[in-house]
Amino acid sequence: MYSMLPLILALFAALSWTTVVNAGAPVVTLEYGVFEGAFDGNLSTFRGVPFAKPAVRFSLPQAPAKLYGLQNATAFSPACPQQALPPSAPFPVPEMSEDCLKINVFAPRSAGPHSNLPVLVWIYGGAFEFGDSPDTDVRPVVERSMAIGQPIIVVTPNYRVSAWGFLGGKEVGNAGITNLGLRDQIFALEWVQKHIAAFGGDPARVIIGGPSAGGISAALLLLDNKRFNPTTLFHGAFLLSGSPLTTTSVAEAQPDYDGLVAATNCTGALDTLDCLRRVPFDAFKAAVDQTPNALSYSSLNLVWRPRVDGDVVVQDPLISVSKGLYAKVPIMTGDDDDEGTLFSLSSTNITTNEEFVGYVHSNFFPKATPAEIAKLAVLYPDDPTQGSPFDTGLANQVTPQFKRIAAFQGDMYFTGARRFFLEHASKTQNTWSWLSKQGKSTPTLGASHTSDITTWFPATISNFTGGFVPVDALVNFINTLDPNHSATGSRSRPSGIVWPKWNAPSSDGHGSLLTLSDPGVVNITLENFRVDAMRFLYGLALREAEQRAGAY
Repeated sequence: MYSMLPLILALFAALSWTTVVNAGAPVVTLEYGVFEGAFDGNLSTFRGVPFAKPAVRFSLPQAPAKLYGLQNATAFSPACPQQALPPSAPFPVPEMSEDCLKINVFAPRSAGPHSNLPVLVWIYGGAFEFGDSPDTDVRPVVERSMAIGQPIIVVTPNYRVSAWGFLGGKEVGNAGITNLGLRDQIFALEWVQKHIAAFGGDPARVIIGGPSAGGISAALLLLDNKRFNPTTLFHGAFLLSGSPLTTTSVAEAQPDYDGLVAATNCTGALDTLDCLRRVPFDAFKAAVDQTPNALSYSSLNLVWRPRVDGDVVVQDPLISVSKGLYAKVPIMTGDDDDEGTLFSLSSTNITTNEEFVGYVHSNFFPKATPAEIAKLAVLYPDDPTQGSPFDTGLANQVTPQFKRIAAFQGDMYFTGARRFFLEHASKTQNTWSWLSKQGKSTPTLGASHTSDITTWFPATISNFTGGFVPVDALVNFINTLDPNHSATGSRSRPSGIVWPKWNAPSSDGHGSLLTLSDPGVVNITLENFRVDAMRFLYGLALREAEQRAGAY
């Protein structure tokens, strides 16, 4: 009898992965439920799998409850509640629900519980105000990974955004519910560690990444914190237009908390946080929708965003980076050339040098001296030929100050943040970086924020043609932690391109960038642009961060 035990266990393991149910749908058995997904071409897909209990508003994520019977996992769940954007914003409004902590898994159809495939956990963007797990179609990347003999699994979790996920204020801090959106992401990563083997994944080979707010989130999760050891949950990062950003404390968000309390008629409540929990969804959302968003005048100085709480974000991210307090894992990170254009369309009422100086001072560096603001004005000059979209001369002047503001914002929140991070991380681990100039001819926007998502995640498998294929470099990285090396043992150099590490020696000491340009041009360039401007900008940002830290 005992000799049959290994066979019985092996049979049980196989059955816990897939069985033929309802004309061959894949089925996975987890400790809290049995989920039926769908076959999609060469893939097995599981959509809308709960990774936590339905979230009570402003509560910590908790383990999912036991589910009985076969659970349908063939459709995406509703999105977490979104903050409304201007009607002109080119983003669809999804179905929403506060019961939104669901996760999706896209695996090769042939994967089984012993496949041990590497895993990419992809965190969506949306300025921490909107976004949804289906925003990026990851299926073609999984298909491509199989085609080149390096199969991967991609996981896309939901997380709470806007006030639902990033409410600040002392009441929030006292309740221990700060940065709920980041806590949701951490909970999803812990779910991956516990359950991804059942789908064919290797929990010891997990890469995190995302675009925009998803990239910023992944970057923040790299930093030392009091909730988890980063290297127990992932072993590399792919950051698309997202780096560790400076931020204020939870306590400094008190005016935003108080404003929401007043807008929902909770001012007179003995427990205002409990009152906010009880406000009907439509009324609460209407109040949140009245707060500034990323496409409003305050732009990227966001109301609802990750903040220093001494727990998930233990100190200003720039301080953590400057002290080397981050996970020493390989990193791929990059930006678009004109990151700031999209977010500068809401400040077209600024038309003079004086108005530009006032806007930068009040919105971004309120603690800076007049002399420091004056120097920023010199480094980001009143000259449209030096503004963003860069290298477009006098074109794209929406207003006399538009290109100037776009240059400043792009460096403040994206390009400068990436360079600051790489100047430190490249000394402690392997780092590769890129710059996309694709779409430079797009009127007004140029090579705008996250416009290169389709470079790394093309819409269809047929888009992978000719020359250097960026997604192959990504698949290499997910498999081997090196974009130049494939898991098949060969060195992958499409079109002879070798992607050097960011700190590869150059004649003038600057970093090396893989640069993508139209039409399909790929080369290696130096990160030697706006050096003085970004060095001063981030020196000022770090000093203000240190001043705030000293005041806490």
